[in-house]
Amino acid sequence: MNYVVVFAASLFVAMALIALRLRFADHGLDVPGERSLHVAPTPHGGGVAIVLVALATGAWAGVDAVWLLAIMVLAVVSMLDDWRGLPFAPRLAVHLLVAASVVFVAHPGGLVAGLTMTIAIAWATNAYNFMDGADGLAGAMALVGFTAYGAGFALAGHGALALMCIAVAGGAAGFLRYNWHPARIFMGDVGAIPLGFMAGGFGWVGAVAGAWPVWFGPMVFAPFLLDATWTLARRALRGERVWQAHREHVYQRMVRAGMGHGRMCRHWALAMAGGAALALLMRMQAGWGWAVFVLWCAGLIFCGRRVVR
Repeated sequence: MNYVVVFAASLFVAMALIALRLRFADHGLDVPGERSLHVAPTPHGGGVAIVLVALATGAWAGVDAVWLLAIMVLAVVSMLDDWRGLPFAPRLAVHLLVAASVVFVAHPGGLVAGLTMTIAIAWATNAYNFMDGADGLAGAMALVGFTAYGAGFALAGHGALALMCIAVAGGAAGFLRYNWHPARIFMGDVGAIPLGFMAGGFGWVGAVAGAWPVWFGPMVFAPFLLDATWTLARRALRGERVWQAHREHVYQRMVRAGMGHGRMCRHWALAMAGGAALALLMRMQAGWGWAVFVLWCAGLIFCGRRVVR
């Protein structure tokens, strides 16, 4: 029952916070550019509502303070970037330091494994932000992905993290009320960066705690991780500045090809739901789970290549 109550409370609190933000809609506008998919100036910062309900629930449930502090630091830095603009290098440095703090302080282990996971979590942090470029997409990913995380943590008996993930999912559902196409507000870095951090970080801590195998998190969030990684790798090989805005992601090409924001988002949500369901079903099947994970990723890559041809 606690999970249902937390989801519902997070949904309504997030909706109330976003409605309050929209009362000041003339401030903090995202102005369309040549690489944008939207056509009208739209307020940003709606993702702060998701972050706030997640932090409040995490503090109430007793989640390790290192995680809560890390999320707060990312949210503050990202809010400054949304409103004032910060260079890429110092932002990346903060992302790496915050990821290292949870890897080496909250759950210390070997140096090589720790450095590898620090980079992986920092990459997930940024990958989520790269994928926040179409109405409803980042919110739908959070709703589906963190519901799966919450279920996985609950099944493994990690109630505090389960409640926090369910709060993220509920907050995302409330955010989608205003972000579904045509969006009245955007998530902003203040939401996307902490969500990416939690997607990568909670996926890792679940594996460390024995809640699921190491492939579980990447499988749940495979659509956005594969799109971001593949697209950025192609741009890097062409010598382009990968941190600059562009319109080459698979989801962007789907919208530009005429599918539209709503239909594209439904396809992505279904793909994530399918991967999440498979991950939960195979959660305790370490050997077979890896095979299913590889096949699932191969199928997503095949579909993505067909889209961009």
